[in-house]
Amino acid sequence: MSLTTTYLGLDLKSPLVVGSCAPLTEDLGNLKKMEDAGAAAIVLHSFFEEQLRQERLEMHHHLTHGTESFAEALTYFPEPQVFHVGSEEYLTHIRQAKESLEIPIIASLNGSSLGGWLDYSQQIEQAGADALELNIYYVPTDLDIPGAEVEKNYLDIVKMVKSEVKIPVSVKIAPFFSNMANMAKQLSENGADGLVLFNRFYQPDFNLETLDVYPHILLSTPQTMRLPMHWIAILYGRIDADLAATSGAHHAVDIIKLLMAGAKITQLVSVLLRHGIDYIKVLETNLTVWMEENEYDSVRQMQGSLSQLHCPDPTAFERVQYVKALQTYAPVWRALEQYETVS
Repeated sequence: MSLTTTYLGLDLKSPLVVGSCAPLTEDLGNLKKMEDAGAAAIVLHSFFEEQLRQERLEMHHHLTHGTESFAEALTYFPEPQVFHVGSEEYLTHIRQAKESLEIPIIASLNGSSLGGWLDYSQQIEQAGADALELNIYYVPTDLDIPGAEVEKNYLDIVKMVKSEVKIPVSVKIAPFFSNMANMAKQLSENGADGLVLFNRFYQPDFNLETLDVYPHILLSTPQTMRLPMHWIAILYGRIDADLAATSGAHHAVDIIKLLMAGAKITQLVSVLLRHGIDYIKVLETNLTVWMEENEYDSVRQMQGSLSQLHCPDPTAFERVQYVKALQTYAPVWRALEQYETVS
């Protein structure tokens, strides 16, 4: 039996990949534990566009402020004020990870504009990263920006970064496009080697005691996987980019469904935050047992088997399924009444 798969041209021993998450991947010791637990690859925590911008602003300030009075002022360099990992530290982390681990290391850049991504993406490649994940997190709030301009921004980022590096590039996006299928096609045609579906929209919450807006992160649940599973099944075989599933893979059955939809890999984050790094072993064991019981020889045999491309009823992924769901759903209380009547 083979669990092997390929993603971004990388040969992986299984589809179990650790997704980008600072609490999990900032520590080099954790990375080694992930490899020992069976992770096939690791996506490092994101380096943010805002970090590059802040470093450059601080550098400019420290290089110019007071230079008219103190010649030695040019020897002072800024310390990061908000982010606890600077650009050099991130590159060092990549180098150390590559020296310590044998599995592929995928770097992550998070932002919404070209900014300093171009130069830094080259430095990431030079540091030894096997691939680069562009986490484009953009929430347009300007009433005057049309959707076409938002989409163009995504495509421009992908094209420019791809022109600067030779390593494979995946793009992590949210599903909020007027035509997700067309956007996926355009990203693929403009150079994206893979699409990571989907980036979660972390909505802020309100503190009613302090009347403040504050970040409130909720970990994913197995129900969250429905959306990426749906779109992976639709896109499988229709675009050239590899498809990676993220958000909602908590059990082996979730991973199996995502693979059958057409995912090359499934990224694990929330499940590891809940159960610990060693839970990768549990997922791999349960995946293997299920495949043996259901007579699957390989992960590749499963991939895309339940996609729209191979589905006997392709309309099951479209409006007809929506109508059927609304027409056939019965309220819980009605089901209980029927059960009590029969009893």
